Amino acid sequence: MKKLLFLLFIFSLLSASAQSYRFNITGTIQSEKDKKPIEAATIHLEKVKDSTVLSYTISDEKGNFSLEGKSYDKNMKLYISFIGMNNYSKLVSLDKESTIKLGVISLKEESNLLNEVVIKSRAPITVKKDTLEFNVKSFKTKKDANVEDLLKKLPGIEVDEQGKITVNGKPVNKVLVNGKPFFGDDPTITTKNLTKEIIEKVQITDSKSKSEAFTGEKGDANNKTINLTIKKENNKGWFGRVTVGGGTDERYEGATMVNRFNNNTRFSLIAGTNNINSPGFSFGEIQKMYGGGSMWMSSGGSFSVGGRSFGGGNGIVTSKIGGFTYADEYKKGFDINANYIFSESNSNDVSKNNRAYNLPDRQYFTNTTSVSNSDNTNHNFDTELDIKIDSTFLINIRPKFTFNSRTQNSNRNEESLDENSVLTNRFSSTNFSDSETKSFENNISITKKFGRKGSFLKAVITNRVRTADRERRNNSIIEIFGADASTEIRDQKSTVSDDLNSIRSRLTYRIPILEKKLFIDAKYRYSRSERENIDSTFDFNAADNSFSDFNIDLSSNFEYNDITTTPSLSLEFESKKFNIGVEMGKVYRTLENLDKLRPNLNLNRTFNNLLFSTNLRYSLKKNGSIYLNYSIDNNPPSIDQIQPFTNVRNPSNLITGNPNLKPSQSHRVYLNINKYNWQKRTGFFAYISGNLKNNQIVNKTSIDDNLISTTTYENVDGAYDFWGGANYNKRFKLDSITSVNARIGINSGFSKNINLFNEVKNISKSTSLTPNLGFELTWNKVLSIEPRYEISFTKTTFNNEVNQLQNFTSHSLNIRTRTNVPKKLEWRNDVRYSFNPNVIGFNRAAWFWNSTLAYSILKDKASITLKAYDLLNQNTNARRRTASNYIEDTESTVLQQYFMLGFSWKFNSLGKKGKVNEYNFNF
Repeated sequence: MKKLLFLLFIFSLLSASAQSYRFNITGTIQSEKDKKPIEAATIHLEKVKDSTVLSYTISDEKGNFSLEGKSYDKNMKLYISFIGMNNYSKLVSLDKESTIKLGVISLKEESNLLNEVVIKSRAPITVKKDTLEFNVKSFKTKKDANVEDLLKKLPGIEVDEQGKITVNGKPVNKVLVNGKPFFGDDPTITTKNLTKEIIEKVQITDSKSKSEAFTGEKGDANNKTINLTIKKENNKGWFGRVTVGGGTDERYEGATMVNRFNNNTRFSLIAGTNNINSPGFSFGEIQKMYGGGSMWMSSGGSFSVGGRSFGGGNGIVTSKIGGFTYADEYKKGFDINANYIFSESNSNDVSKNNRAYNLPDRQYFTNTTSVSNSDNTNHNFDTELDIKIDSTFLINIRPKFTFNSRTQNSNRNEESLDENSVLTNRFSSTNFSDSETKSFENNISITKKFGRKGSFLKAVITNRVRTADRERRNNSIIEIFGADASTEIRDQKSTVSDDLNSIRSRLTYRIPILEKKLFIDAKYRYSRSERENIDSTFDFNAADNSFSDFNIDLSSNFEYNDITTTPSLSLEFESKKFNIGVEMGKVYRTLENLDKLRPNLNLNRTFNNLLFSTNLRYSLKKNGSIYLNYSIDNNPPSIDQIQPFTNVRNPSNLITGNPNLKPSQSHRVYLNINKYNWQKRTGFFAYISGNLKNNQIVNKTSIDDNLISTTTYENVDGAYDFWGGANYNKRFKLDSITSVNARIGINSGFSKNINLFNEVKNISKSTSLTPNLGFELTWNKVLSIEPRYEISFTKTTFNNEVNQLQNFTSHSLNIRTRTNVPKKLEWRNDVRYSFNPNVIGFNRAAWFWNSTLAYSILKDKASITLKAYDLLNQNTNARRRTASNYIEDTESTVLQQYFMLGFSWKFNSLGKKGKVNEYNFNF
């Protein structure tokens, strides 16, 4: 210990003695031709000796900039660049405390487009119209970094534990590679599996459909798209990775990805298998392979690829997956993109659920234990064709086919106790189901532009055909105790056919009033959904030893149609700083139900509702924006809610529809404010969203003395649900090798829920407040520490005397560390502490610690890893939540402690002579 303290002391003396130079460089950038200030010009400082980028910023709306920082090098070079202008450079010599005022700097227009490319490739950040572009080589990451690691280093971008990406608080819903999808639209497939070394630029824009990009319409202000560009010389060759691992408790994993890029042609293969709750092809052997892309997916569940869901259920999931993606441009104006995914999974789960019901006239309790096992097989194929007839005519076709088969076994035991904890009824069941679903969907978009003022005609047609067949077995027994004791035993077999045929269409004609600024859109929407359901249930007949007794009470045979027509007009105004849109129309809806078993339940209902929406987007000074949206949404009752048929499948909860229900109406509002200050490296965003509900469809339940419930539905007014949050972050550069990214945020919500119990209106009001704070300290390539703390307060009040005020508090602490000492050895730790003091019957507190050691071999082309999952063996997923009439505690199967030894090898023949240049920019 004394030797260690001595070494630390010597290290501190050496660090303190190192000569450092603080600097503050200011100036104003303008155009030489018209003397107007230039906004969003990029200013960056490089070391003369090795061209390492030390600091950067962009100019504000007045052309002003301020570049601050610290350097251990005295001689620097300043660069200023802007699209369409000559590059400016100046040698700078720093003193111990340097304040350099450059005054006014005039940039000369440059007509040579080639020079523009040179400027773009050198600046760390380039702003061009509505696109923000980052130069990848200017941002330092750890070795073997993937795209997700890179994005975490870019200003204004946050990536959470599940891989969800936000840009200044706005979610990223698409990640493209050279402008094309990569394994569908799921961003995590790209960010977790492609390495940083092949990427040249990261471009960020508002999300747009192919048609919106073609017509020049404004994109989706609430979602962002990231496009990853690859250098031309690095866009030809093979690259990929293979990972295998085996561990204790018979845990294993294996995954491979092989990619072939040849300019516009791209082909990739993936395959994987594991039993550690992971999709099977996230190649973060340091961290991501702990399950689903996150070290914390410990309870299992399904996962998604390109918007498709695989697996199913909670517990321990064993999965297999394979697939390919193909993209090509056969000739100018004809692009194709195709994806195929096969997956197979098995999940096992044991769960417990305890509920305390609080009704206006009584209290009672339920305890439930369930055991389930399911097998899933999925085939998903989709393709996209872009046919550009000419510069004014675009056709986009997106067919998709899905096949799913699922087999499930489950056992459920439930007991109900009155307020004195006396057993009132008991229900147990054993169920088996075998299902098969086939689905085909096709989307066709046709867009024709007229003239140069922004006029166009657009037609979008989407049709879907789905067939679903299922065979179900049910063995159950319900026992009612007390004065009227009874026992009901069921032994049944069902065959179910559920078919759907739907079409949705939208026609839009844009009329320009002011060229490329003010438009009127005439719109017409038509949709028709036809569903046919046949559910035939038979009771077991002991006399002939077969399921031959048709049970009409548990059977159905109906056709249900939902037909909607919506004419509307919208006014759109677009400018550089200000955009506003208003749409108004009428929704004509018809619901038809033909019941072939119970003709007296046939119905035909028509509804006419107002369609209204408005949105406002305003660009603030200094890289900020405000977005406001208000809309009125109308949702019809479902067939189960509106059909006056009594569902007795669950004998302890009988459900009957209400044919007099009205559509529910929601007044929705969303406000978002975000701002990023490039000068001070600070980012801020805040949002609030909510619904005010009229004619909300709620449960109306009556419960008898045996705690058997009978439920129907009613319309009520006055319910609401609002939520919001804010986040502030700031990046500090302590010196040329040390940086801190600090974050503080808060999330909140308040809601009013209404239900009817025994003819009494039950109202609950909930308020939640969740502040959080954290930071990330990075020292060179040696050390990274990232702690984060969150505390959640929830308060629920009720309008009846039985329910009491409920206050819940939960704590969460997460600490991540990374060290690279020696250089080839990487050690990562992920520690989480959770404390739920209000949970009853389950563990309230738990530490969860994962750790990984990875050693690079074969010139960093391979690595050997040792992973420890749940080192302290305390993993739990006990949860408590409150609803309008009950409090619930739950717990289910989680992945238990294991240790795994793994090997990973990567190959790369991209670039000249199969090599990719390495950049070591100190940022």
